[in-house]
Amino acid sequence: MYSRKKLKSALESMMFVWGEPLSVNDGATVLETDRKEVRELLRELKNEYEQEGRGIRIREINDSFQFVTLKDNEQFIEKLCRPVKVKRLSQAALEVLAIIAYRQPVTRGEIDTIRGIKSERVIDGLMNRKMVEVCGKSDGIGRPNLYGTTDEFLKTFGFESLKDLPDIEGFKIKSVADEETDEEDEDYIGQIEMHFDSDENDEEGEEIDEN
Repeated sequence: MYSRKKLKSALESMMFVWGEPLSVNDGATVLETDRKEVRELLRELKNEYEQEGRGIRIREINDSFQFVTLKDNEQFIEKLCRPVKVKRLSQAALEVLAIIAYRQPVTRGEIDTIRGIKSERVIDGLMNRKMVEVCGKSDGIGRPNLYGTTDEFLKTFGFESLKDLPDIEGFKIKSVADEETDEEDEDYIGQIEMHFDSDENDEEGEEIDEN
């Protein structure tokens, strides 16, 4: 039986090589131990990196763990990686993503009704980026697809789980149909101005997933 120190060392190497989030289940299978112990070891590693003020941190995403860089070092990483172009989500894509995140599981028809405009192309773009997936079928007429967010969505926006989504009251919510009159309805999620990394005027960014 390996010591806890050896097991943590092994998990550290596995996360580094794997690149993608390492699931507790995969870690337990490789180490031939139970999931509870692997989860505890990974969380111990996570705390150690934080306590030591390391430039690399461990992020937990739906019972999976992944190496990430410290957000405070973002400016240095940007200087190193320039002039790499970053593809950014358009406002339409952020709008649809927000509706799906807060209303999931949700049908395309429900998304269209909320936005007041067809969203098929935007949804396809989000699915291509693996941020949205079909998570079931509705019981309604025709049994349309139900959409939900993925672990890639959590990873992209730095959430450990959907419980970390900001309070909806922190966003400006505006009905597309009433945009000109600026009428607001707290029960109606229409055009949502998200405080995510969308910068349509960024010279180094490319807007994608346009409606």
